[in-house]
Formats: sequence, C-alpha cells, structure tokens
Amino acid sequence: QVQLVESGGGLVQPGGSLRLSCAASGSIFSFDAMGWYRQAPGKQRELVAIITNPIIKYADSVKGRFTISRDNAKNTVYLYLQMNSLKAEDTAVYYCYARRAPYTWWGQGTQVTVSS
Repeated sequence: QVQLVESGGGLVQPGGSLRLSCAASGSIFSFDAMGWYRQAPGKQRELVAIITNPIIKYADSVKGRFTISRDNAKNTVYLYLQMNSLKAEDTAVYYCYARRAPYTWWGQGTQVTVSS
C-alpha cells in the first residue's frame, strides 16, 4: 500500500514563495508518473505539474513560476513543488499524485492561500 503525505502549505502574500513536499512511502516500486494537482473552491481539480519520466509537464498558468522535482531516498520517494511569484488565483488545495498503471494514489491535500 502506498501512502502520500503532503506538507508545506500555508498563507502567503502575492508575489511570495512556498515549497510543497510530498513523501511517498509503502510499496514504492517505481512510479510511472508523479505530480501535483490543485482544486480551488467551486472548480474542478486540475493538473499543476507532472513528471512522466523523462517528460515534465506544467499547466500554462504556472509555467515559469513553479518547478516540480523528485528525489528518491532509500525507503521514501519525495516530490516537491517550488512555487514562486504566487498569485491570488493560485489559492487552492494542492494534492500529490502518484501512478503505477493501472493504480493511482492521492494525498490528503494541503491548503495554499495567497492573500494580502
């Protein structure tokens, strides 16, 4: 069983930065994809960034501002999302995602609020 635990969300002013982390533990044989999604109030969940080795894809709305990265430790896989130049429209719950086809896993989500 795979567990995904996000951290790093919070309240930040417009123009600020946050770094989200996701720790994947359990049966962490190689995932064919890991990424971040977000869901704002009243909106559908949307892709933010995803690593499908060797390809990295970003939503157009975050290109040039967000950077996704992955680090494989001994028993844990870490996924990060560095978010810079944050805007009010980035406010959402951010979810970590992992896939080993045909299975997918989601974290519990972490709230990011961009407000002055």
